[in-house]
Amino acid sequence: HVQLVESGGGSVQAGGSLNLSCSVSGQTDRSRTMAWFRQAPGKEREGVAATNFGRGRANYAGSVKGRFTISQDKNTMYLEMNSLKVEDTAMYYCAVSRGSLFGLCPLRVVDYAHWGQGTQVTVS
Repeated sequence: HVQLVESGGGSVQAGGSLNLSCSVSGQTDRSRTMAWFRQAPGKEREGVAATNFGRGRANYAGSVKGRFTISQDKNTMYLEMNSLKVEDTAMYYCAVSRGSLFGLCPLRVVDYAHWGQGTQVTVS
C-alpha cells in the first residue's frame, strides 16, 4: 500500500520561495512516475510537475516552468518553488502513478493512483 505525506507548505510573499517535500512509503519502484499537482478553490486539480526517477526525466506545466524544480531522492520527492506568484496559491498534492508509465511524465490526474493529503501554499 503506497502512502504519501506532503510537508513544507506555508505562507510567503510574492517573489519568495518555498520547498515542498513528499515522503513515499509502501510498494514503489523506479519505474513509476511521481508528480506534484495543485488545486485552488473553485478550480480543477492541475498538474504542476512530474518526474520519472529511473529515466531521469521531468515535465513542467507552462505556468511554472523556469520557476519550479522537481527532484527525487530515494523515497522523497521535492518541489522547489521560486519567484512565487499570487496565482500559485493552492493546495499542493504529491502523487504516484498506477504503474510504469514507461518513462513518461504526464500531468493528467487520471494517470496517478496514489495521492497525499496535501499541503497548503499561500502567496500574498
